[in-house]
Amino acid sequence: MADSDLIKLYSGQILALATNIPHRERLASPGATVKKRAPLCGSTVTVDVSVQDGVIVAFGQDVKACALGQAAAAVTGGAVIGRTLAEVETARDQLRAMLKDAGPAPQAPFDGYKVLEPAREYRNRHASILLSIEAAAEATQQALQANCA
Repeated sequence: MADSDLIKLYSGQILALATNIPHRERLASPGATVKKRAPLCGSTVTVDVSVQDGVIVAFGQDVKACALGQAAAAVTGGAVIGRTLAEVETARDQLRAMLKDAGPAPQAPFDGYKVLEPAREYRNRHASILLSIEAAAEATQQALQANCA
């Protein structure tokens, strides 16, 4: 990877997001908790959610990831509260398509992922970028199942 490629990949916007991750505190009594790890780089994200009436009402995350994973976690944390499982799964699928299939950026309120478009070319970074939204979707699904049990 050339120096110019690294500069492009780690833009000021990405670094600003990485240093300002919303909801970095774990929840005291989550409805569900999911920990995800990117095997290639070792990045990990642990997500806690609470769901009420089918909507995420509380969210917390512990992020141990590269700047790209941190930036993605910042977008997730800033957009996930007030969302349904379907909305989170749609954002996850749109982010995956943006990275892997050169699709468009996810729709609002998850449109902040657009800043990660330059990472398309770096497949080894995709898993880290997807951690937070994948964990949020899985935790939301588990919380919903627990509420129905």
